[in-house]
Amino acid sequence: MHLSHNSVKELPSRKRAQLINSIGGLKSANLIGSISKSGQTNLAIFNSVMHIGSHPALLGFILRPTTVERHTYENIFETNVFTINHIHPKMIAQAHQTSAKYEKSISEFEVVNLEKEFLDDFKAPFVKTSPIKIACEYQNEYKIQENACRLIIGKITDIYFDEGIQNLDGFVDLTKSESVGCIGTDAYFKATILNRFEYAEVGKELNSKS
Repeated sequence: MHLSHNSVKELPSRKRAQLINSIGGLKSANLIGSISKSGQTNLAIFNSVMHIGSHPALLGFILRPTTVERHTYENIFETNVFTINHIHPKMIAQAHQTSAKYEKSISEFEVVNLEKEFLDDFKAPFVKTSPIKIACEYQNEYKIQENACRLIIGKITDIYFDEGIQNLDGFVDLTKSESVGCIGTDAYFKATILNRFEYAEVGKELNSKS
């Protein structure tokens, strides 16, 4: 199979979106919780959360163009905080439903029946049943000129996760938390670890940690 730039461009929009979203590889799947200045909560699924750096601890995610209402973006702009919540297999249908275009006055928490919780006075809501919850403060954003999307950068202020999923070296085993990943925009999977390796160095034999 060979698809040229022009043949991809001529595909029906949804088929093109499925193609390009899936060929990039396996992605994270997370629910981002936010709240407006007036206290209206919002929950939305994102498959673009990425590691930005460990010192300081930063995560980022891609936000689609703000040519239409983006409630997550509007809330972050107002309050400067948001949460990132891993998705458990038992939550995938509810998590996927948050991608529907609800009015801003409607909280996805309530519509999809996912309980929200507030931890340690952090203003933005967490998903109570999420196995890993991350509190973030907005730091910056970078507009991508090619398509008007935005890279939103958040500083990690707090991390909450179930006991027993972290190894002694700090590694958080997402197979134990059963955190779900995403292929494309609508296919969800659980990860299986094939191997872990020691830090790679030139001239040193690479050893497995497994």
